[in-house]
Amino acid sequence: MSRCDGRCTLVVICCLQLVAALQRQVFDFLGYQWAPILANFLHIMAVILGVFGTVQIRSKYLILYAVWLVVWVGWNSFIICFYLEVGHLSQDRHFLMTFNTSLHRSWWMENGPGCLVTPVPDSPLAPQDHHVITVSGCLLDYQYIEVVSSALQVFLALFGFVYACYVSKVFLDDEDSFDFIGGLESYSYQPPQKSSHLRLEPLYTAG
Repeated sequence: MSRCDGRCTLVVICCLQLVAALQRQVFDFLGYQWAPILANFLHIMAVILGVFGTVQIRSKYLILYAVWLVVWVGWNSFIICFYLEVGHLSQDRHFLMTFNTSLHRSWWMENGPGCLVTPVPDSPLAPQDHHVITVSGCLLDYQYIEVVSSALQVFLALFGFVYACYVSKVFLDDEDSFDFIGGLESYSYQPPQKSSHLRLEPLYTAG
C-alpha cells in the first residue's frame, strides 16, 4: 500500500510539474527567452521520463529524473538570483536569456497585472527598428513574477526528488528480493529418488 501511495504521489507531482512547465514555456515563447525555452523543453522531457519510469516500474528512469531535478533546481536558483540581481548579476545582461539574438525581456514586463505601456516616440535611445516604451502602474513588477515562477519550480522539484528517490529505492528492493527468490528456486534441494531393482528368475515347471 505504501508503494502505491508513493507512486501515485510521484505521478501527481510530475503532472503538476508538467502543467507549471508548459505554462512557463508559453510565456517564455511570448518573450523570446530562448535559454529558458531550451531549459523548459529539457525539463518537460525529463518529467515525462519520470512518469514513464513510475508507471512502468523502471528505477533507472527515476534515477535519471532525480539527477535532472538537481540540475533544474540549480537553473531556477540562477533565474531567481538573476532577476533579484544578486551579486554581480544584472538584468542589463538580458542577452543571457535570449542568446543575444534580440532585445526582448520577460513577457511580464509589459503585460503584468495593472501595467500601463506608453510608447516614447522619436527617442534617441531607441536602437534601429526598435522603439522605447515606459511601463508604469504595475501591481507586481515582472521580476517578482519570474521569481515566484522559479520558486514554484524549485518547490515542486524538491518534492519530486524526494519521492523519486523513495520510489526508486522501493523498486530496487523489489528487484533484489525477486532475484533472491528466483535464485533459491533454481538451486532448490531435490531429494534422490529411490530406484527399485527387480531380479528376474527363470520359472521351471515339472513336466
